[in-house]
Amino acid sequence: MKRIILGHTRRNVRSLAALVGWLLASSFAANAQEIIPLYPAAIPNSKASGVQETGAESGVLKGITKPTLEYYKPAADKASGAAVIVVAGGGYGVVVYKGEGINTAKALAEKGVAAFVLKYRLPSDAIMTDKKIGPLQDAQQAIKLVRENAAKWGIDATKIGIMGFSAGGHLAATAATHFEKAYIDNAEHTSLRPDFQILVYPVISMQDSLTHGGSRDNLIGKNPSSEDKDLFSNELQVRANTPPTYLTHAADDKLVDVDNSIVYFEKLRRLKVPVEMHIYPKGDHGFIFRHPGWMEPLFAWLKANDWVKNK
Repeated sequence: MKRIILGHTRRNVRSLAALVGWLLASSFAANAQEIIPLYPAAIPNSKASGVQETGAESGVLKGITKPTLEYYKPAADKASGAAVIVVAGGGYGVVVYKGEGINTAKALAEKGVAAFVLKYRLPSDAIMTDKKIGPLQDAQQAIKLVRENAAKWGIDATKIGIMGFSAGGHLAATAATHFEKAYIDNAEHTSLRPDFQILVYPVISMQDSLTHGGSRDNLIGKNPSSEDKDLFSNELQVRANTPPTYLTHAADDKLVDVDNSIVYFEKLRRLKVPVEMHIYPKGDHGFIFRHPGWMEPLFAWLKANDWVKNK
């Protein structure tokens, strides 16, 4: 499987294979330590509703009203001190919680990275006063919560990243470019800036020529103002202090144009923000389900930047 890399900087056998797979799955499942409520008290920007969460059996969630973090802790002999908040996608209409969230968290934990799967509220007028900022509030609260509990969880408070897929990539990039304004209560002035961002086939822009229409409609409405389109177009929000970035996308993505990643890469590069991008010629949207090994370059990047140490 070739890719373009850009940087700134018979029965018994089958039975044995099945047993090994089961053992691996069992060891991974043991890594799930706890499910942590995102907010200790009232959930901000929420209103009473009859909305009920669905999708637990399929792993594709809707109707989330009580956001959480699901913690996957690495084995003590592998722990690197780094942590990643994992944000699954779904066009801001669903959350692909198992496929992109849990599976990714397990792979990170196996490599020594503490992983927290974010179950975030989807933008909805039925449950929020202002649906545009609800997902960002949950992302900011996740960063705050992990950073404030870093010592307790054996995490280095300077090595907390955020990783997002598709619309979850938009949310991750929004957290990485809007951290100077707190959309949550932050009396402690805890830094809301991720130390690095990992974006996988992300929606970046809300501009007409580039955006994924469904994601934009769900987040900021079918007829958004130019101000909202600009505010949530993360390529327009890049600054010199935007966190170092890893991008990966497929060139033949027919759902979220690869230009989302390319435009973001260029803005980061021009402002001398460390950025690395891997573009696969083929794979379409959701290529992670068809390309085993896609995370190997990511782990190499994490090691090269000393977020994960070589052992």
